[in-house]
Amino acid sequence: MSAVRVRWFPEIARCCGTESPTRRRTRPTRSNMQSGRSTQFAIARTRATVAVERFSSLRRARPRPLVHDLLASRSCVRNDRWSATRHDRSALRQRCWSALAYRWPRRLGFSSAASGRVVNRHFRSQHNGNLKLPFSLFLALRYLKPKRTFLSIITLISIIGVTLGVTVLILVISVMTGFDRELRQKIIDFDAHILVKSEDVMRDWRTLQKKIDNTPHVVASAPFVQGPVIVEFQNQRLAPVIRGIDPTQEERVIPIRKFIKEGQLDLDGESAVLGSDLARILRIRVGDKLTVYSPGNLGQILDEIKNLENAKGADEKKALEKLREVVLPKDLTVTGIFETGRYQYDSEFVLVPIYIGQELYNLGDALHGVTVRTDDPYAADRVKESFEQFLEPPVFAQTWTEMNHQFFEAIRLERNVMFFLLLFIVIVAAFGIMSTLITVTVQKRREIGIVKALGANISQIIWVFLGQGTVVGFFGTLTGLGLGMTLIRYRNGVAHWLASTLHIEIFPREVYQFSEIPAQVIPYDVTIICISAFLICSFAALIPAYFAARLDPVKALRYE
Repeated sequence: MSAVRVRWFPEIARCCGTESPTRRRTRPTRSNMQSGRSTQFAIARTRATVAVERFSSLRRARPRPLVHDLLASRSCVRNDRWSATRHDRSALRQRCWSALAYRWPRRLGFSSAASGRVVNRHFRSQHNGNLKLPFSLFLALRYLKPKRTFLSIITLISIIGVTLGVTVLILVISVMTGFDRELRQKIIDFDAHILVKSEDVMRDWRTLQKKIDNTPHVVASAPFVQGPVIVEFQNQRLAPVIRGIDPTQEERVIPIRKFIKEGQLDLDGESAVLGSDLARILRIRVGDKLTVYSPGNLGQILDEIKNLENAKGADEKKALEKLREVVLPKDLTVTGIFETGRYQYDSEFVLVPIYIGQELYNLGDALHGVTVRTDDPYAADRVKESFEQFLEPPVFAQTWTEMNHQFFEAIRLERNVMFFLLLFIVIVAAFGIMSTLITVTVQKRREIGIVKALGANISQIIWVFLGQGTVVGFFGTLTGLGLGMTLIRYRNGVAHWLASTLHIEIFPREVYQFSEIPAQVIPYDVTIICISAFLICSFAALIPAYFAARLDPVKALRYE
């Protein structure tokens, strides 16, 4: 069997009481002539003994942690930056055997239960009992901040990656939650909480309105007529929705007056109030005349034109006379322009007196439905259940959430998709942590072998690298939480700075109709984001920790 080559330094030679050269050969003993397992154990024991004697004999005037001594470079030894002190050789060997007992307790006759605290007790002894951190966490922090710097560049980049992911997640989810809340509020302000309508027309609507008003939790109700029409102004034709209302009753259900942008809510006589986008498209102003064609007018005109095409001679003259007798469209005076902030309402609705709507649709005294306001808009479903006790088909009720169900589902789906898409930023940062720890595992192969030869078990090696991922995830999540909450607090100032400096409109007012960026911080969402980021970063360290734990100390110290 070939002899085991061991490197000797002058300090170790003096410590051992011999003046041997820097290298010497040791002859194999009888214990080394056993099986392959015994040979590997003897080699590892010899190398660990030399390593402990070497690094334990090199101390500065001011005590340094033994972990730092184990990881010290050989150049420091050769440059004599540390002062050598003599130690009792038997005490050093006893310390080495105690450490090896942690690795191979059965071969050396030690109980496995007694070997579980050898390394931690040894490191605490080097600090006179002042080492409060466990060995694994202590070594993990040393790896994260080498060379006595506050943080290494790789550690800083890993923390920044996690920070950016958590910050963007918190910011985007909070803005989308606030956006959903503001849209719901706008819908509640301009929509009835419950809409009672019929598939045909409602003729006995007064009796029904009394029953609705007597229902608990109902604040007010108002009749309405609603349907599509064709409007014309200066040869421009559009097909909006006309809504005939009683201003007095409607104001109790929907506060329309606060949405008036120009003019006033004056629906006396033949007047109309238009949405702001509809008025902009038609280029109409307050005081102009708006021509309204009802579906009844159009049907009569089309029938008479068809008769005119088929008529000949005297029949043609009669058809022309009937065409002239067709009811002419309504000319309404624009008395006001409203703006709700929702494009659907501002571009499609024309408010007229209720009797104008009845005339345009030839309803007589009938209506299309009744709007209802409750004391709690989010309890409208319970009030709807009360309505169903006296409503008979074809009359039915719809809540504001049911009328806008697809819209709310689209926002909810978009919010969830954004969460999972932005979560990939944290996942990418976790892969960066994983690759960094794998690199550390390769670079620290020798040190890991020494620590394992000194008695560190698999769980301690795993926690060294798992602790690094946990520390990076914790500080990255904590920093991202603080930065995200700060950006939410000053979001409008940041948006104004981007618009004035970089000319970037991240939330155009013309599109969203919000004077400022809405945001709502929900503690549950923030907790889910932080926990997810922390767990992803922690689990990213499992693979490097697994490879480090499988490292064979004999192979790691082969060339030492």
